[in-house]
Amino acid sequence: MVESSSGEPDDGAAEVLDRPLPDGVRRRVVQIVSDGFGGLTLAELPAQLRQYARFTPTRRAKFAANAMAAAVESDTLFRQRIGERLREVQPELTGALDAGSPPPAADPLDVAAAAYVLRPTGWVKLVTAAGEEAQRADAERVDDETRAELDRLREELVLARGQTKAETERLRTELESVRREAESMHRKLRGALSDVKRGEAALRKAAAEVEAVRAEGQAQVSAAESETRRIKARLGEAEAALEASRKAAREGRSVEDMRVRLLLDTVLDAAQGLRRELALPPVSVRPAETVDAVEPGRMSPKDIAARALSENDPAILDQLLALPQAHLVVDGYNVTKTGYPTMPLEKQRLRLLGSLSQLALQSGAEVTCVFDGAELAAPVLLAPPRGVRVLFSKPGVTADELIRQLVRAEPPGRPVVVVSTDREVADGIAKAGARPVASAVLLKRLSRG
Repeated sequence: MVESSSGEPDDGAAEVLDRPLPDGVRRRVVQIVSDGFGGLTLAELPAQLRQYARFTPTRRAKFAANAMAAAVESDTLFRQRIGERLREVQPELTGALDAGSPPPAADPLDVAAAAYVLRPTGWVKLVTAAGEEAQRADAERVDDETRAELDRLREELVLARGQTKAETERLRTELESVRREAESMHRKLRGALSDVKRGEAALRKAAAEVEAVRAEGQAQVSAAESETRRIKARLGEAEAALEASRKAAREGRSVEDMRVRLLLDTVLDAAQGLRRELALPPVSVRPAETVDAVEPGRMSPKDIAARALSENDPAILDQLLALPQAHLVVDGYNVTKTGYPTMPLEKQRLRLLGSLSQLALQSGAEVTCVFDGAELAAPVLLAPPRGVRVLFSKPGVTADELIRQLVRAEPPGRPVVVVSTDREVADGIAKAGARPVASAVLLKRLSRG
């Protein structure tokens, strides 16, 4: 036994580890404490371990390992009580440790753990030796495992190399086969493309030929239709001439006599109209009336000239509308933008149409009001006033063109009056036989009521 400096034997309690307790020894110490835990009363346990008193040894070793290791290290009385429980369970091992000669066949970790708890003389050496032995065993185990893992990896590497080589050969073979198939497909594709190009060229040629044949056929059809229309027109003329000849023969007159009579009727009608315009009295001329004098109640040439109205006199519009079957055509926006341009378009239309309705009722003439459809953002919901026809020009057609179409649609000789300030419109409708009137004249006439 080792003696202290006072000459008395040392029980080993003064020995201290100069390094941490090896992990393997620490686990065995925790297991010993956990096994001996159940043989102690609650009062014999340290305060920090009493909450684990009802745990099973396995649960205590799992959840209270740090607390039990700390209690064994710091609480001498608790360590002695655990040591007593250990002596009861393993008397041979503890007896050999007390005698200073641990069993050679015992596990070094069990010996070190028991020595740590019992603290016999030289326990630090036992714990240190057990830790070193455990480290050597762990190192040998790790070395064996590493060697075995290395052998396994070498075998796997050899196997993988063989598989890789075989797979490489297989892939090379497949690649070569795919390359040959691709080359074959390319050749077929080039041939197919050539066939498609030839087919497209033939199709274009056939389409051109068909188009030429179609154009030629259409030209022939058009020519045939033109010839048919010409023949029908000549046939109609021949039939009309034949009918006229037959009619003239029935009446005992020739075609020439009929044409002369028609011209004579036209001259007579014109003379009667001129007589009305000049207000000539319907009396026959007598020789005595050739003497230059003024008879009572007769109008002199000066009086007749005084009856002429100015172009801006609204009364001239009344005279024109008083003619039989007169037709008044009004350029709507031309009139409204002359008379009341600041009003919105909708109110311009309503005001003009209301006034034209009254004029139609007063004069009995046919009244048509034309508006430019290009001014519209949407279709107009409008109930035309009584006696007035309301028309809007179609897209791409101006109101001026629509007015010209209306004038051309009237039969020659019917009185047509067109109200517009546009000089181009006035000139065009005058050539067609209509009478132009300025917008200001209509506005004056409408303002009169």
